[in-house]
Amino acid sequence: MSNENNNAPGAPGAKSRWTSSAKSGVGKALNAASQVLFTLRHGIVNEIYFPREDIACIKDMELIVTDGKNFFSEEKRDTDHSIKFLKPGIPAYKITNTCIHKKYEVVKEIIADPFRNTVLQNITFTQKQKSPSLNLYVLLAPHLDNEGNENSGWIGEYKGIPMLFAQSDSLSLALVCTSKWLKRSIGYVGASDGWTDLNEHKQMNWQYNNAHHGNIALTAQIDVSQTNNFVLALGFGRNPAEAANHAWGSVLEGFDSAKNWYIHGWQSWMKNLDNIKGKHFKISAAVLRMNEAKTFPGGIIASPSIPWGEIKGDNDKGGYHLVWPRDLVESAGGLLALKTNDDALRIVNYLMSTQKEDGSWPQNMWLEGSPHWKGLQMDQVALPVLLIDKCNRHNAIDKGRMNRYWPVVKRAISFLIKNGPYTQEDRWEEEKGFSPFTIATEIAGLLAAADIAEINNEKDLAAYCRETADYWNDNIETWTYVTNTSLAKKNNIDGYYIRLNPYYDIAANDLGDKTINLKNHTNGNGQTLLQELVSVDALALVRFGIRAADDPKILNTIKVIDALLKVETPNGTCWHRYNNDGYGETKNGEPYDGAGIGRAWPLLTGERGHYEIAAGNMDDAKRLLKNMEAFANHGLLPEQIWDTNDIPEKELYCGCPSGSAMPLTWAHAEYLKLCASIKMKKIFDMPPQTKQRYLKEKICSNFKLWRFEHQSEKMEHGKDLRIEVIADAIVHWTDNGWQTKNEIHTKDTGIGIFIADIKTQNENASAIEFTFYWTEGKNWENKNFLVKIIKD
Repeated sequence: MSNENNNAPGAPGAKSRWTSSAKSGVGKALNAASQVLFTLRHGIVNEIYFPREDIACIKDMELIVTDGKNFFSEEKRDTDHSIKFLKPGIPAYKITNTCIHKKYEVVKEIIADPFRNTVLQNITFTQKQKSPSLNLYVLLAPHLDNEGNENSGWIGEYKGIPMLFAQSDSLSLALVCTSKWLKRSIGYVGASDGWTDLNEHKQMNWQYNNAHHGNIALTAQIDVSQTNNFVLALGFGRNPAEAANHAWGSVLEGFDSAKNWYIHGWQSWMKNLDNIKGKHFKISAAVLRMNEAKTFPGGIIASPSIPWGEIKGDNDKGGYHLVWPRDLVESAGGLLALKTNDDALRIVNYLMSTQKEDGSWPQNMWLEGSPHWKGLQMDQVALPVLLIDKCNRHNAIDKGRMNRYWPVVKRAISFLIKNGPYTQEDRWEEEKGFSPFTIATEIAGLLAAADIAEINNEKDLAAYCRETADYWNDNIETWTYVTNTSLAKKNNIDGYYIRLNPYYDIAANDLGDKTINLKNHTNGNGQTLLQELVSVDALALVRFGIRAADDPKILNTIKVIDALLKVETPNGTCWHRYNNDGYGETKNGEPYDGAGIGRAWPLLTGERGHYEIAAGNMDDAKRLLKNMEAFANHGLLPEQIWDTNDIPEKELYCGCPSGSAMPLTWAHAEYLKLCASIKMKKIFDMPPQTKQRYLKEKICSNFKLWRFEHQSEKMEHGKDLRIEVIADAIVHWTDNGWQTKNEIHTKDTGIGIFIADIKTQNENASAIEFTFYWTEGKNWENKNFLVKIIKD
């Protein structure tokens, strides 16, 4: 049936959905002229990103085979898939899809044109049985500009060349084939699209020229009567003509030429990588580079995927193709491990350019720096400071650049000290409180900041950073270590670090029966005793050089971590983030949709490997590296692995990737750093300042801190009282009930905080009482404050 004058019926089509986030391949040319990134899954092309790595433009593109009468076979569902690199570690792919009914085979080589915005597929279609003759079709689902429900498509030509087009706002795509199109059609998904037509009729009975503003699909029959080898070129542009020009230009250039230049570009970059002897080190390095934006140098997305995308629609357009400052710092560390300093330096510069005015960074952001989610995670303020220090120690930053970055670092220091160490969200983006991981990054960040301050001739600020870090370090156990709990007794230990403590004025050991309602749960299933909420995060205290690997409290915590969070799989050992985690598939393998069961994370195997290095257990570290490699799918590391009984019909196998994001940049960075750490026989990214100050010199704090927002009620005898305010003041104080009066003028730290240290000489003092005279407003506080002195 031909319909040349009318639009396809059934507008706007079914509600759009994305596709599987567990990729089996990712590809991108290194040449700056090409701005497309493609992904692979189930033997076909999945999302393609253009013109930025955070903008998806298609859902997927596959072949369909019919016999015109009874047989219908969909490439992604009805074939067995194998995938290989065209060259070891180079993200250029050869996919072989074999019909489960042995009727045909499809062999595809897939690359991106290094000089154009085109994804190229060199396809050979082989019919395995002489009769009946098979028909071949291509089906493409546009999702331009991160939208599936607002696409328009049409049949057209470019310079007399037949093509299929789609457009949404300012983005377009064009599909051309080196073989003849026998039929073409545009339709609405679920109503008039090619899949529906072919599934019902086993041939293209519907031929529609246009479909506007909906969830559409482009379909065409490919002539395989003259040759079974052809090239599909999918071009992208700011308008239809631009997209068509890129597609047709790629065809004229030739697939082999594009492939050779594509591979050459990657080989040229990889020849400079430090060989850190990991099975997947090349593809891991490639993942970091592919996820870096070309138009925003140094901006690396977390993953070119949308977790459990098969149930996600236009409201979930962000997915993981966004930038997290934490993941950026981790990625930079991976690149430094490969000794590609210039690549790491681009990340530093990007971070410096996206800092918020108040000194913090967004929870996550689009590539231009616009915030997406609105949370505040203090580790994402500290980690960029650590990265600058790390790059400086790797001689990647010259003096001029350090001078330019200093104002950015100084704003970060101010924000850290004013708002830390408490965080509004931990690194898992869910809960607020005192978190061992966050505190570790903050302390290390402040010591790194102190060194940077000294480089910039601000010695007083450097001293203040170190003193604040010392105070926070002294209080880690008060905030996060519990003893004599039922869980401790069950594991025959005296105590352990908990995941977090949401109370500023209650010590962890005094939390008692207080509970927390964890996110990612329903019907109250998230209710958990705070003192029995355990996380792998405590190992960060060792990773960042704040506690020794053989510290009894660390060893105790490892016993609880392994009792609650460790899981053994056919591919090796892995760990959950924390107990009663709800971020993962449901018990029966259904996709996460706001509640589920948290699965094991391969990057945590990498983190444990780093702990084992610190503990001197090199064999265990090497074993865990092998485990990470076994968790990978074609070299790609997932966010989570399935960690219970296999569910084959849902492609869930114990020890293999689940439906969460893959590849995860963070996981690949952790893998690279573990490779480097094993080679060096020490933790590659352990800050030297913390190790020297706390593990060797064992420096402690000599004061108790008081702020208006956190008014300490008591302090130990023999310590000073440090008062911190945000305006200049004269502090009037006494340690003998105002029998004598003292005053001290606050000192400006240079970052919007004014401090006064009260040193009492009265051995019999039972309290310090004080008030303020505000110099700028020339007024008294008109209220006295009291801190009791506690003697042993």
